[in-house]
Amino acid sequence: MASLKDQLLNAGLIDKAKKIEQEQRKQAHQKTAKAQKQAKKSGEVVVDEAKVLAEKVLQEKAERSKELNRIQRAQAEHKAIRAQIKQLITLNRIDHKRGDLAYQFADGSKIKKIYLTKTLQDQLAYGIIVLVKLGDGYELVPKQVAEKIAQRDAACILVQNTGSTEQAAVEEDDPYADYKIPDDLMW
Repeated sequence: MASLKDQLLNAGLIDKAKKIEQEQRKQAHQKTAKAQKQAKKSGEVVVDEAKVLAEKVLQEKAERSKELNRIQRAQAEHKAIRAQIKQLITLNRIDHKRGDLAYQFADGSKIKKIYLTKTLQDQLAYGIIVLVKLGDGYELVPKQVAEKIAQRDAACILVQNTGSTEQAAVEEDDPYADYKIPDDLMW
């Protein structure tokens, strides 16, 4: 009786090229199995190249996976920090929309302008409040909140003056504050 391969070949389900390829693989497998048996008998260690290659591929895959996980964790951490900053600013912002004095500041390489009241402008000048960036807008927050924001991302802080509150108190008590010094004197 003919083998299954011969029957499939006669039926036209497989061609001669596939049959030859299968026979070559079978012979190669038999040779490697015979070589391994002989090596075991003689005490030699047989290195299976396919296993080594498969282990190498698995190791590379694991390294790639670890790198992708590290990148994803870093992105998630950055997103969480951004959310914390946004929450700190929105919960502690000081309303400055009713101001009438223009205050100009640098945002990167551009000069921007917001309108503040005199009180807010003085507090900003003395470092009591700080100007921070929130998305495309700008907000004022207390100094303590700005310090928390700076711990997370210092790039959000746009204007943080370091004036002391003692100077503000001295200027408020200044007896000559009512006398303006002219700035257009000609000598």
